[in-house]
Amino acid sequence: MRLKNANILVIDDDLDVLTALRIMLKSLTNKVITEKNPNNIISILEKEKFDVVILDMNFNGVVNTGNEGIFWLNKIKQVDPKIDVILITAYADIDLAIRSLKKGASDFIVKPWKNEKMIEALKKIIEKKSVKPQISKLSAAGNSIVGESEEMQQVFEKLKKVAPTDANILILGENGTGKDLVARALHDQSLRKNKPFVKVDVGALTESLFESELFGYKKGAFTDAREDRKGRFEAANGGTLFLDEIGNISLQQQARLLSVLQNRTITPLGANQSIPIDIRLICATNLELSDLADENTFRKDLIYRINTVDLIVPPLRDRGTDITLLSRYFADMYAEKYFKEPFSFEKDFFSKLKSHSFPGNVRELQYVLERAVIMAEADVLAAEDLVFSVLEKSTVQNIELKETNLETVEKQTILKVIEKNKGNISKSAKELGITRAALYRRLHKYDL
Repeated sequence: MRLKNANILVIDDDLDVLTALRIMLKSLTNKVITEKNPNNIISILEKEKFDVVILDMNFNGVVNTGNEGIFWLNKIKQVDPKIDVILITAYADIDLAIRSLKKGASDFIVKPWKNEKMIEALKKIIEKKSVKPQISKLSAAGNSIVGESEEMQQVFEKLKKVAPTDANILILGENGTGKDLVARALHDQSLRKNKPFVKVDVGALTESLFESELFGYKKGAFTDAREDRKGRFEAANGGTLFLDEIGNISLQQQARLLSVLQNRTITPLGANQSIPIDIRLICATNLELSDLADENTFRKDLIYRINTVDLIVPPLRDRGTDITLLSRYFADMYAEKYFKEPFSFEKDFFSKLKSHSFPGNVRELQYVLERAVIMAEADVLAAEDLVFSVLEKSTVQNIELKETNLETVEKQTILKVIEKNKGNISKSAKELGITRAALYRRLHKYDL
């Protein structure tokens, strides 16, 4: 992407600043939108897509701490984690600049700026965006996982640690959360990435098919065995074997599987000689680990064999801003697939999405967005374009968990009050019943 194709949003309560940036950038970019009131940021971003936001750090004009800018930076990133933000302020402060960059700002520029420096900063950001289409294609091919929420960052961090090892991994998560993508990512980032990756839905195998499918058979082993056939274990030799829905296999199947994992050999049906196997085992189930621990349904010794490390994929309803991120991602993907122009979004579109519990998780969201793109009559998606699947029945109960950790309660209360007061620190401190200095100390303590 080049600067002349970029859409820029400028937010500043100084009309002179807005005018200066609009005049400077209108001939260099595709579109420049200016806004004086920061309270309108979210609605603007939800309706239209921007490449860069230029954001002032102080809006009240009384206290020039930059905290208002940090607040709105966080809100912008919640709407679109991928968007680039340049923060501008008349008060140069190294600590503030470092804090801004840590919170996700792409650049920090002091007023009055030099036009050349502002343009150069924009060009660098736009040039970096030119590699993003390649990333989208990798994601569309199913080789990467889309998500920037804290919950998914924890998954990525754990995945990064365990992938290079040969440790057996048990992936836990509800249906539709993307356990198969996690399994594939574990393989792709392992030392076995150039060897086979073999997936088997063992929960769908009958008792009679279990052994022949996994361990193979020799010609004549049974009536229809007209030739030798390799089993999935042998096919995955040297690589990764992914056993999906492991929680649904019978106790007899579990005993056979345990024997193979202990001996690291298989014996095809009708054969007299065992075959050594070298595989990295990954298993997945939609059951809770506590449910697997019931020895009436699952052998505890097998759990220890398949679960050197467990990796829990969170449900979509717990992934916060990933709903918006994934919605934009799927909308772009299906717009390209069905030869449609890129979509923008009405505010009520995301409001309706966020109010849905998504019992079918990412799989359901993908279906909803594909249908919306296909049926849309305009290039703007609104709430009425969303039709949720009747195939999914919500099992989510509306139970409000009572947090008992004092620091967590305090942190959540501070965030709630600051959001209520639109980032105004003075009003927030007054409502919380503490001094502004005390509130700043708490913001620093919790890295807010």
